[in-house]
Amino acid sequence: MSTTAVVILNWNGRALLEQFLPAVMQHTGSGAQIIVADNASTDDSIAFLETHYPAIRIIRNSRNGGYARGYNEALAEVEADYYVLLNSDIEVTAGWLEPLVKLMDENPDMAACQPKIRSFHQRECFEYAGAAGGFIDKWGFPFCRGRIFNTFETDNGQYDDTCDVFWATGACLMMRASDWKAAHGLDEDFFAHMEEIDLCWRLRNMGRRIGYCGNSTVFHVGGGTLSQINPRKTFLNFRNNLIMIAKNHAPGWYGIKIFLRLIIDGVAGVRFLAAGDVKHCLAVIRAHFNFYAQLPRTLKKRRKLKAGITKYATSAVYKGSVVAEHFLRGKKYFSDLDQNKFSR
Repeated sequence: MSTTAVVILNWNGRALLEQFLPAVMQHTGSGAQIIVADNASTDDSIAFLETHYPAIRIIRNSRNGGYARGYNEALAEVEADYYVLLNSDIEVTAGWLEPLVKLMDENPDMAACQPKIRSFHQRECFEYAGAAGGFIDKWGFPFCRGRIFNTFETDNGQYDDTCDVFWATGACLMMRASDWKAAHGLDEDFFAHMEEIDLCWRLRNMGRRIGYCGNSTVFHVGGGTLSQINPRKTFLNFRNNLIMIAKNHAPGWYGIKIFLRLIIDGVAGVRFLAAGDVKHCLAVIRAHFNFYAQLPRTLKKRRKLKAGITKYATSAVYKGSVVAEHFLRGKKYFSDLDQNKFSR
């Protein structure tokens, strides 16, 4: 019988633990262990846990290294067949875990999966971080079933299926421990944002599958670490997306693609500037400078990863531009996209 560890990464999140941990305790079966990995919090998170949840195992990380280092450090101390990386601002529901375990048990070639992610504040709508499973377009821009950029669909049961996706969200990510170890976990250069997409891309290049489980639902607050309006988040998203492409894209013209992304991202910067968001415009510029500054290190990683690649992942990629489809052609929902443009 498989074993599961639900690991919640915490950094100064006492209020979130107080709000959401009771549901995790109530709705997670006795067969799974619940662990809080603390990223060197300076609030009273640890004291709160020790007082109110003395049975929960606490892993004290050496420092706040963000999402990536935090989980890498914590999971090195966890023994289980499956890890669930669970954000502290996730509200789980009754029976949320069992379908995920069942999906993984029945598909040994699947490295990771996610449940349906709906918004905590707008409960009938899908949430930004993952929605009903993630994809990328030919330029490397991520999007989801149920969410394209900042347009969110209402959940009317249209994504109650189980299917393969390109990436699964880090907000609630079930990972096979053996695959986590084979891929050496998350890339700590990302710090936060898109590191789970990078991990899924690496796993897919290793011949592994990523899944979505539509009969498990959780609700996500979102923006628990960095809000959508934080320029730091803009910087990380733009920079990390470029790093991810440089590391994982199939050989060929990916270098030209990165150059063309400079132009596309430049348009995004101009849009920020036109809207009066000077800080976000500067964040895009800094993202590119930072990406090019660490490009030698990124290319070194690419060369190292190449040795473990069985076949570069091409399925679940949209062969068009989701940016053009959404902003120029007005295609707001996943169903509006040309389904024939998804590579199989």
